Amino acid sequence: MLSGRGLFQEIIDDDDAFRLFCSIAASGEAQGGWENGRIAALVPESMRALAPRIARHGADEDKHGRIFNALLRKRGLEPVPVPPETDYTMLLEARGIGLAHEKLRREEPLTEEDIVVYLSHSRVTEQRAADQMDMLVTYFGDHPELGKAIRMICNDESNHLAYCHEELLGLVADGHGRTIHRVLRESALTEIRVHRDVSLSVMSRMGRLLRWPRAKSAALASGIHGMYAYERFGG
Repeated sequence: MLSGRGLFQEIIDDDDAFRLFCSIAASGEAQGGWENGRIAALVPESMRALAPRIARHGADEDKHGRIFNALLRKRGLEPVPVPPETDYTMLLEARGIGLAHEKLRREEPLTEEDIVVYLSHSRVTEQRAADQMDMLVTYFGDHPELGKAIRMICNDESNHLAYCHEELLGLVADGHGRTIHRVLRESALTEIRVHRDVSLSVMSRMGRLLRWPRAKSAALASGIHGMYAYERFGG
């Protein structure tokens, strides 16, 4: 029987699969760190009180990227380039989730609506990150090599999720509720499609690295499609 614990154990035990997993994770965290750092620097004057928390979010994501790279170095491994079809962060941006990098590179303050959209997008993506880290802690929280790192990242992701939720509640009270509801729904529908496609790509690559039988790969792909259907229609 296939299990999440068993699949991740296979990835952890194989250097090539572990290197791909950590490289994808480190790249996504570093990208999120840069984005949050730029947003903190460009927060409009009317919302400057949010800047320290956004900056802290970015600093934590930078830290997570360094942690995944440190796990690689501990095994004597180097990061590998992230295949474009597995780059969750960039695929989300290409579909309109997250503030465009072109906008973030400018030295122009963001608008209040930009910040509302950013926090709404973050509420969706941080939910995914928090859920995934909860799962990893359940499976490997006591792992001698990974346990401390994933517990630290899990705690940070829970804090990020709580911060996004708390700030959105305040913005609802300030009259942004209709925009927040619209952006949350649009973001969630896009995110679950991107997550499905990235999961299929990552599992396909892992299957080749780990030489999974065709039946096993097909069963995993079916499970990913099933999870997407659940999230789309009932999750």
